[in-house]
Amino acid sequence: MPLSRFKEDIEAILARDPAARSWFEVLTCYPGLHALWLHRLNHALWLGQLSPLRWLARFLAMLTRWLTGIEIHPGARIGRRVFIDHGHGVVIGETAEIGDDCTIYQGVTLGGTSLVKGQKRHPTLGVGVVVGAGAKVLGPFTVGAHAKIGSNAVVVAPVPESATVVGIPARLVDESKADSLSRQRVGDAFAAYGLIKDAQDPREVELALLAQAVAQQAEELERLRQELRARDSTPSA
Repeated sequence: MPLSRFKEDIEAILARDPAARSWFEVLTCYPGLHALWLHRLNHALWLGQLSPLRWLARFLAMLTRWLTGIEIHPGARIGRRVFIDHGHGVVIGETAEIGDDCTIYQGVTLGGTSLVKGQKRHPTLGVGVVVGAGAKVLGPFTVGAHAKIGSNAVVVAPVPESATVVGIPARLVDESKADSLSRQRVGDAFAAYGLIKDAQDPREVELALLAQAVAQQAEELERLRQELRARDSTPSA
């Protein structure tokens, strides 16, 4: 593994974590970095196809989980400059694929919903995807490049490129009402925890519209009642 790969891993953390103050601090105090470096060794052993090597890869992955709190199956494919922030409780399954420049926060699961061996069971994350803390991405589908998954979302279907999803099950967020500065600042770039300021949850928008319609109907009913009272109180000729 060329030294430049180790250098870019550290620089990626310095760029995306304002708490990171120096190379030495990142090198010594970031379990997500350690887990990724150990995974590269485990993945190389896994690709050897020999049963003893694959057992060793699984065993080292177990030790990695014990040391870092991050569980990555040796078969998972992980790109460059991936940042696992905090990392405790992260689980990445065997057939998961993670593109370059992705960011994954603590408690994330990239899991499978099939029990069929030898098939693709886990998700594929495109380039630059951000997965917020506690999110679960379950199934053999693709999350498009630069998509953002909100914290604690449960994603069970494909996500379009550059989209933001939230909720259980996850649904697309309406970003049209987010302020222009936020859209310009985020775009396809990094958004911590997959959040965009003022972006609208579609369920909340629907509830707000429903409440508005009910209020309008209540006003109309009250107007009709007043007209009827006025008509009844008018003496007949």
